[in-house]
Amino acid sequence: MKDGELDLEKLEETVTTAIRMLDNVIDINYYPTEEAKHSNYKHRPIGLGLMGFQDALAACGISFGSDAAVEFADRSMEAISYFAITASSRLAAERGAYSSYQGSKWDRGLLPIDTIEFLEEQRGMPVQMDRSMTMDWDGVRQQVASAGMRNSNVMAIAPTATISTIIGVTQSIEPTYKHLFVKSNLSGEFVQVNIKLVNELKERNLWNDDLLETIKYYDGSLGEVPNLPDDIKARYATAFEIDPKWIIECASRRQKWIDMGQSLNLYIEQPNGRKLDEMYRMAWQTGLKTTYYLRSLGATQVEKSTVDINKFGVQPRWMKNASDSSDVVVERQTEVQECSIDNPDCEACQ
Repeated sequence: MKDGELDLEKLEETVTTAIRMLDNVIDINYYPTEEAKHSNYKHRPIGLGLMGFQDALAACGISFGSDAAVEFADRSMEAISYFAITASSRLAAERGAYSSYQGSKWDRGLLPIDTIEFLEEQRGMPVQMDRSMTMDWDGVRQQVASAGMRNSNVMAIAPTATISTIIGVTQSIEPTYKHLFVKSNLSGEFVQVNIKLVNELKERNLWNDDLLETIKYYDGSLGEVPNLPDDIKARYATAFEIDPKWIIECASRRQKWIDMGQSLNLYIEQPNGRKLDEMYRMAWQTGLKTTYYLRSLGATQVEKSTVDINKFGVQPRWMKNASDSSDVVVERQTEVQECSIDNPDCEACQ
């Protein structure tokens, strides 16, 4: 970001470097089977993704739940796609196209945005996907037609659950889960705090111990925190405060630029059949290739042993919805199943 806008020059440099690095990984990687090695060498697929999407929105002063966020998702992914495809084609001119290039969609002059028509033909009905573009795609087509492509697939957005935490940005293309929570894995428990939010609150002289305690009380969300400016609440809305339609609309705008898919988590505070039908029907109608997890809030929440709940005059929304009885359970009871960290066959745990 530069002055609240995408720094296209820096983005091009970053994407070009990343494509070269990912292509190098194919050659230096360890392959457990000859079949895997043969397939990777033949097709040379890579999957460039992104993370920190909501951080970028906040830097631009944009709320996730807005038309401006949808437009930003479109334009930012268009630029990434433009630079990524161009970089792979230039690598093909330098190192040669992948061996199964002949007859591929790239070879037939088809870019990701061109494949929407095929999807409509297969379904026999229109796909509600915006087709606008702002960059010189004719130049990209000419580059690919001239040199081919180094990689059969170029872009795929992964969840980045762990590496985004290490880097200190929001996960992938998703809204922030909470601004204050504890993440647990086999390596231990890690307190997650939105440092960017804290720094902005400090700059505006709003950060203090009372506000910290209030955010704890409201489970890391700002929506019900009193005396916070509306612009901060809008820009730092958490996953369960944002209407899922905005997440899906942003994903639809990205999909036309991506040659693979997006690991798109959907969030719903209180799931029911009608809402689930609306969400997944919208995802299908707007041309998404896939979704990822569906996440909902549990009926109980963690115990707030360090917060004096008697000082707050109103119950948070989760406490109101937790139970109709007078006794509210506030401690999460979860049976934890762990595999051995020394188990060589387990490749799932991070």
